[in-house]
Amino acid sequence: MIRKILIANRGEIAIRVMRACYEMGIRSVAVFSEADRTSRHVLYANEAECIGAAPSNESYLCIEKIIEVAKKHKVDAIHPGYGFLSENAEFARRCEEEGIIFIGPRPQTMIDMGDKIQARRHMIAAGVPVVPGTQEQLNTPEEAIGVCKAIGFPVMIKASMGGGGKGMRLVHRVEDVVEMYNAAKSEAMAGFGDDTVYIEKFVEGPHHIEFQILADKHGNVIHLYDRECSVQRRNQKIVEESPSPFVDDELREKMGKAAVAAAKAVSYEGAGTIEFLVDRHKNFYFLEMNTRLQVEHPITEEVIGLDLVKQQIFIAEGRELSLKQEDIRQRGHAIECRICAEDTDNNFRPAPGVIQQLTEPHGPGIRIDSAVYAGYEIPMFYDPMIGKLIVWATTRQYAIERMRRALYEYKVTGLVTNIRYLRRIIDVPQFKEGNYDTSFIEVNQQRLRPRPGFKNDSEDMAIIASYIDYLMNYEENTDNTQDTSSALNRWRAFGLQKGVLRV
Repeated sequence: MIRKILIANRGEIAIRVMRACYEMGIRSVAVFSEADRTSRHVLYANEAECIGAAPSNESYLCIEKIIEVAKKHKVDAIHPGYGFLSENAEFARRCEEEGIIFIGPRPQTMIDMGDKIQARRHMIAAGVPVVPGTQEQLNTPEEAIGVCKAIGFPVMIKASMGGGGKGMRLVHRVEDVVEMYNAAKSEAMAGFGDDTVYIEKFVEGPHHIEFQILADKHGNVIHLYDRECSVQRRNQKIVEESPSPFVDDELREKMGKAAVAAAKAVSYEGAGTIEFLVDRHKNFYFLEMNTRLQVEHPITEEVIGLDLVKQQIFIAEGRELSLKQEDIRQRGHAIECRICAEDTDNNFRPAPGVIQQLTEPHGPGIRIDSAVYAGYEIPMFYDPMIGKLIVWATTRQYAIERMRRALYEYKVTGLVTNIRYLRRIIDVPQFKEGNYDTSFIEVNQQRLRPRPGFKNDSEDMAIIASYIDYLMNYEENTDNTQDTSSALNRWRAFGLQKGVLRV
């Protein structure tokens, strides 16, 4: 039995894991950087310890510091969350050496599936369809040119150890191959410490569909159906939903079986995700496997009715899966929006700062996975995500209506967020009809821009009107009508100057 878990992460995912621990009667240990000393995950945990300065490479990426804290607090297991060390085989290996349970797959599995070239080989051997491309690393630009000519343009040059859209370059012409090849290798080395790249045929206008899987230590593997993740910008997901409005029952069954076969091919253990590209003709191809919990896992939890973190812990304890594939059913529809502190009108530039006021939506079918509060400062050192807004309803149409209402109720002041941008996504006809693919953001750029002169939404005007009303009431009850420095008189003078007010 696991009785104490260290969560080697921060923010909302750390709290998500701690909540499961609390319900299971398991004590939680938080680690935090100096920048996160007042973070909510630190306050929520049973025990907490600082592991270094704000930069990730001095704190959340320091394997030995985390292991030291785990030993000091006598934990039974470590949960890595997602990001940071969650897919680091060396971290999993160090946990094994210290007799600490790593809540995730075995180190060798992480190595096999973390290397995209090796993963392609495993999938081909298992009979899982893969995108046409290379099975060996590329060594020279000339070799890359030869491969591109052989499989035909457009192609993707991709980092073998990549993820999150880094180390990827789309190439349409032979004249651009050398430049894109060198750029992909450089970015791969900077981001992952390995400049190995390979080439895949670019599937135009695909859907990005992923299947959640669970696998125990006894050889049992099940899938928990699909998530549609095609609303993305530069390979970064923005909105996800489950089930996919594009996938029909026949395709869903085929992809589910392929996902299970993929997990069995590498003797997988734990919760993982098999990602596919699906073309307009509903041919699907293996893209990659994420050997961890996904950011978007809550929408699967909502439609399946399982707590994935608890399932991870049960598997880590050596228990067999309590459910068979025939027991799993999708129920209703769920949508997730990632709420971020970023300026979507300025190339999605991160916008860290202090949250002055926070009003989160409530009501039936609404879930917030977040770690922020009024007065909390979003640090500049980490991902700018504020939280995840998840809605569930009996149908997709009702879920869209609920998400629209929830985004309207969501208020964050003091910094710039992407909430208005998300509202515009939900209102695009393509999205409402479920007729979209990974080109959605690019195709709808004009629709997603704020209309000129209409940057401020109606609630902003309501706030201004309320403030003017407050000032008018204040001045009616005070004798300062002749005071030209008073707030209301300044508003009045401004209005006359701009022609907004008339005498």
